[in-house]
Amino acid sequence: MKISIITIVYNRAHCIEDCIKSVLSQTYSNVEYLVIDGGSTDGTAKIIEKYADKIDYYISEKDEGIFDALNKGIKNATGEVIGILNSDDFFYSEQTLSQIIEAFQYSGAELVYAKGLFVSETDITKIKRIYPSNSFKKVFLNFGWIPLHTTIFVKKEVFENYGCYNEGYRIASDYEISLRWFKNDEISKFYLNEWVVKMRLGGLSTSAKLQLRKSREDLRIISKYKLSGIFTLGFKIARKIPHYIIPQIMGNKFITS
Repeated sequence: MKISIITIVYNRAHCIEDCIKSVLSQTYSNVEYLVIDGGSTDGTAKIIEKYADKIDYYISEKDEGIFDALNKGIKNATGEVIGILNSDDFFYSEQTLSQIIEAFQYSGAELVYAKGLFVSETDITKIKRIYPSNSFKKVFLNFGWIPLHTTIFVKKEVFENYGCYNEGYRIASDYEISLRWFKNDEISKFYLNEWVVKMRLGGLSTSAKLQLRKSREDLRIISKYKLSGIFTLGFKIARKIPHYIIPQIMGNKFITS
């Protein structure tokens, strides 16, 4: 089973190499890697080009935003399964993609999701926030529940049947497409109880100055999918609080608990 991993990037010279190495170091061999660069000007392209012989698809050109870039990657992906690894991020271990593929094969699901961690932008050994998950029940969506987007892997046929990212949302299209999938009973889902990704704090949606704009987009999406309005948004925001507190109290111990 081939898995396509899509990385989108723009001016992230300080971290893109870690991301690329994370993909290339995976023990699972049938991996297609696509890198979509938005026309970086800070040396990012030079770093990517060092790995040109190991990257299956690479393009560097101006785009219309992160979801336009992701849609380009999806359009050019040829794997049966598609996953996203943003330029600030890296897989939890070298066995991560093997675990993901085993979950697809074991479950027969069209969508597999798992757990993720957020680490310090300057010290990737320091866990700042956890993003746990659990087996899915549709009622959870009203309480702001949604898996971390980069822990969600889907069959390409899901994109073909239900569409790609809605570029009308500049920040929260990942939430919209996740709700589109999780509200749809025809898409079979499987929860993999494993940590699969580490994300550096400081990306687009984690920047404090953009949180208000993101919440506005979230509220539009919540309304679109007929959830519980401001109640759902409030729970979605509040759910983050223990995710920050637990690592401060327990350090790294909770990972094995």
